[in-house]
Amino acid sequence: MKTLRRILPSVKVFLAGLLILSIQAAPHLGLSQQEVRMHYLTDWKIEPSLKYDAICLLNTLTGDPFYLKHYQREHDEFAKKLSDPVKEALAHLQQAIKEKNRLILSAFLSLYFSATDEDTLDGLLKTLENSEDMQKNLKETPYYSDEGWHLYESVREDLKTVFVFLRDIQFESYWRKYVVPKAVERIKKIRKELPKYNVVAEVEAHLGVKLPSHRITVYLLYFTKPHGLKVTGTRFLTHVDWPFAIVLRNAVHEMMHPPFELASDEELRKTLSPLENDEFLMDRIQNHDPAYGYNSFEGFIEEDCVQALEQIINERMGIAIDPHRRWKESDGGMHVFAVALYSVMKEENFNEKGETFRDFLVRMIRSEKLAPGKIKSIYDSFYK
Repeated sequence: MKTLRRILPSVKVFLAGLLILSIQAAPHLGLSQQEVRMHYLTDWKIEPSLKYDAICLLNTLTGDPFYLKHYQREHDEFAKKLSDPVKEALAHLQQAIKEKNRLILSAFLSLYFSATDEDTLDGLLKTLENSEDMQKNLKETPYYSDEGWHLYESVREDLKTVFVFLRDIQFESYWRKYVVPKAVERIKKIRKELPKYNVVAEVEAHLGVKLPSHRITVYLLYFTKPHGLKVTGTRFLTHVDWPFAIVLRNAVHEMMHPPFELASDEELRKTLSPLENDEFLMDRIQNHDPAYGYNSFEGFIEEDCVQALEQIINERMGIAIDPHRRWKESDGGMHVFAVALYSVMKEENFNEKGETFRDFLVRMIRSEKLAPGKIKSIYDSFYK
């Protein structure tokens, strides 16, 4: 019976996708309005991006040891060309974004500049001169905050200095010579495989909400290591050399950010708040390597919710890695809430009752299955 329950949703999604039903036809075919609102197909778009590679390169240009593990050779090559004003601008970017606000430089800037269609260095400079449209577009997403915008404003002049430097040293020519051919070759290899995986339908079925689009855009970059990064819309950044399975898992993961609207959901915020009294959880939040990101309570919980959901979907799609090994090795073993939530989701047969993930999370915390003090015992049982 359990096997049958697992198979039936896939059959339903497949048939609905073939029919390409309209809202007008739905009542005659016995589909609910909720089923009609969901997407049943995934349209994949995959391409390189000068804009995002230039932004991600900033991690390396700062000389941050966290990134030199991946890009020492490239750093040494570009460092020879850095003038004192550019070095000062990079140092201020690092201090303002990473050291003071504990954010990933490339993640913060890629997210903000994804709110503009400009995709060249000149276009980035144009946006820096007049950022009103970018701000307006960001306000239409879950990612805007006054604090974040003030941070962006505080580094605009530094960004101008660095982007002018990249333009003047012909970074675009470098990128077209060394990065684009890698991306084109990689796209040829994975383009045929991606349509086999209906990620949008799976994500919507597990979140219980509709994504903004049925199209997933994958940007294959060179300078993004070690991060996979979500930007606005159903788009994300990944590395050109990563295996297909990692790209696919990135797609599942990034499409679920954010898994709930925390800023506007007072009930959810009140429900999550007691978890700040869990010593085991807070130790991992406060004492992990900040270079990995997730340095606030809210950011950490969001990431671990997505990781647990992703593991469930990956297992269903046959692309998962062993969860025990995954969470021991990932980001220094920091994701203890993901372990606890995943364990409860498996125990409770999550997603069999048509419950949204947000409601499931609230119910589990209120029922004390995920109450403060319970996370360590679940974690320890998971690794017995």
